Amino acid sequence: MTTPATVQRIDALADVRAGDKGDTLIVAVLARDRAAYRLLERRLTDDVVAAHYGELITGPARRTCQPNLLAMVFELPGVLGGGVTGSPALDGHGKTLGYHLLSLEIRDF
Repeated sequence: MTTPATVQRIDALADVRAGDKGDTLIVAVLARDRAAYRLLERRLTDDVVAAHYGELITGPARRTCQPNLLAMVFELPGVLGGGVTGSPALDGHGKTLGYHLLSLEIRDF
């Protein structure tokens, strides 16, 4: 008998902090505990995050894991559409786009 998969939103497992470097959105994901970090490390890949932001990304997403901090950092090129001074978007720094990641649902198999 197999155990059914559970679905959780990132919001239940972690907090985020977002920033910018040019038109690249940088999102730090800070797990609330070790169990959450292990799940996020397995399921929150650069490909999953890139798919969540969709067509906004203009290049490959990059994930850097920081297990000693129970954190990971994602660099998402192009999401800010030109950056603070080059984009007509209201959120040139990407603060609300960072919180968009909290709505992502992941499965624990």
